[in-house]
Amino acid sequence: MASNGVNDKSLIVSFGEMLIDFVPTVSGVSLAEAPGFVKAPGGAPANVAIAVARLGGKAAFVGKLGDDEFGNMLAGILKENGVIATGINFDTGARTALAFVTLRADGEREFMFYRNPSADMLLRPEELNLELIRSAKVFHYGSISLIVEPCRSAHLQAMRVAKDAGALLSYDPNLRLPLWPSEEEAREQILSIWDEADVVKVSDNELEFLTGSDKIDDETAMSLWRPNFKLLLVTLGEKGCNYYTKNFHGSVEAFHVDTVDTTGAGDSFVGALLCKIVDDHSVLEDEPRLREILRFANACGAITTTKKGAIPALPTPADALKLVKEGK
Repeated sequence: MASNGVNDKSLIVSFGEMLIDFVPTVSGVSLAEAPGFVKAPGGAPANVAIAVARLGGKAAFVGKLGDDEFGNMLAGILKENGVIATGINFDTGARTALAFVTLRADGEREFMFYRNPSADMLLRPEELNLELIRSAKVFHYGSISLIVEPCRSAHLQAMRVAKDAGALLSYDPNLRLPLWPSEEEAREQILSIWDEADVVKVSDNELEFLTGSDKIDDETAMSLWRPNFKLLLVTLGEKGCNYYTKNFHGSVEAFHVDTVDTTGAGDSFVGALLCKIVDDHSVLEDEPRLREILRFANACGAITTTKKGAIPALPTPADALKLVKEGK
């Protein structure tokens, strides 16, 4: 479908949590050792929505924030970035979620969450903006919204409504083990909606967690394949990504950049992918075009690691195209 302005573009709706990440002012320390923290907006589904908007796509976010300073700040950030905010509810009784996130010396992240309960957990099915969800061409979600009721029921209903309206369902489980009651519960709930998705993206760590295998190979990845999938992606950090469809599979190399903070890299990758497939699902059956899209998505993920925090680091199309052109 030809599109002239933003309004003609197909809508990508992200569902789930948006929160404040508190990031230490010094890298490579534990949370206890951090001398101070800087607040950074975050939450994977919200990051994806902003990634889409920054890349020129049409994005909306559906979720619940606290009716507090932080909640209003986050809603403002979505709007400033061009994300449609008519799917946001505010809770007067619960706070916006907080996460303290540190980058250890090895560049990996450690999380400590404050949500008991936070506003995002209290989104009820009857609060959903169904009109907005029905107009989505792609509906994207994670698994954090499956952890507790009533948000779980809201998540399941939103998914059903989107699917019935013909949306492509995109799932990035975005595993955060500290939030789940147990590893078993996390695995069971993440897989409870596995069969519904069209596009699934897992990281190498999530692949290991969900399959119980320490092998990151095609056989292990294909054990997660379901008949109605259109695309399964395994992201491998600085090793790029592997892709699997009904008819072909392969890998696309990463771009090498000076990594400062990996927060949001996966969300940037997903946003870039969704932007490129929203108007033409046939690319999922065309390997050369899909590889080109994944190269662009890898570039977006790589750029996001070159700055602290997710949202400030999300790229524009010009940034990504420049890196794609430069090659390695």
